[in-house]
Amino acid sequence: MKKPTLKQIAETLGISISTVSKALKNYPDVSAKTKKSVIDLAQSLNFTPNTFAQSLRSKESKTIGVIIPSMVHYYFSSILDAILKESEKKGYMVIIMQSNEDHELEKKQIKLLLDKGVDGILISLSNRTKDFQYLQRVIDYGTPLVLFDKITKLLKCSKVIINDIKASYDVVTHLINKGYKRIAYFRGDLNPQNSIDRFLGYKKALEDNGIKYDSSLVYSSPIANFDEGYANAKKLIEEDKANVDAIYTITDLNAIGVINYLNEKNIKIPEEIAVFGFSNWFMSSVITPSLSSVEQNAYETGEKCVELLFNEIESKQKGIPFKHETITIDTQLILRNST
Repeated sequence: MKKPTLKQIAETLGISISTVSKALKNYPDVSAKTKKSVIDLAQSLNFTPNTFAQSLRSKESKTIGVIIPSMVHYYFSSILDAILKESEKKGYMVIIMQSNEDHELEKKQIKLLLDKGVDGILISLSNRTKDFQYLQRVIDYGTPLVLFDKITKLLKCSKVIINDIKASYDVVTHLINKGYKRIAYFRGDLNPQNSIDRFLGYKKALEDNGIKYDSSLVYSSPIANFDEGYANAKKLIEEDKANVDAIYTITDLNAIGVINYLNEKNIKIPEEIAVFGFSNWFMSSVITPSLSSVEQNAYETGEKCVELLFNEIESKQKGIPFKHETITIDTQLILRNST
């Protein structure tokens, strides 16, 4: 069976295509009798509007695109939850893509979203993203763009972030106030702004508390996952770093890998080594010992992303100039048994 069309409905009822279209959209200049005839026939034929054709006429697709580095991360899943719910309220569909921390894949995904004619794009950059020309093209093309979590300061667009320097500074200051002095840090990749800022917060807290920064206590964790946390903890213990009494990691998943290794080696947490994570993943409260972490308020981040994006989309539709914003979400230290 061929898909029913406006023309087919019009010919069956002996009216114009424009009258059928107006009847389906409940225009006031179409009589109630005609509207009923059109709607009844449309329902009997299982007619659905051609949304692609509608989007061409209105220059709106009623879709937005979201690109995140990982689907499985609790932080990103909470952000997506907010984005989906808020977009539905606005009558928008969401195309979700995962870059897997792959810069080339991220570029292809951006091109695909532009080709699909999305009305706006939300993106958290991959750890490998260093060239931002393809994102500048999104802006030049006139498509609203909002960066969140992993951002770059080199693009003029709206952003939703946390104060990573302050959050990291607060973690290390708390550990020092609890009596920990030799604090190892498992940092993220060298490139993302949030990774840079968390490292800067770690370093500044040491210096402000009169503790000399020791680069040998900083371990790289580019993916920041469980396996890297486990491997770095193993390396730290096997290298016998003198008097290390705390380990702070860039993510909770990384910290859980640390806890797993220390538990295997019967190293007491926090009596011998404290552990502090970042993101307050739901697993953090149920592992043994429960993990101290930084609450990033992911759901609020998602809400603010959508708010900024739709504000810009609406401004564009009305031809009103839009002033880009950077919104900073508050964080809190969640203290548990690992410290």
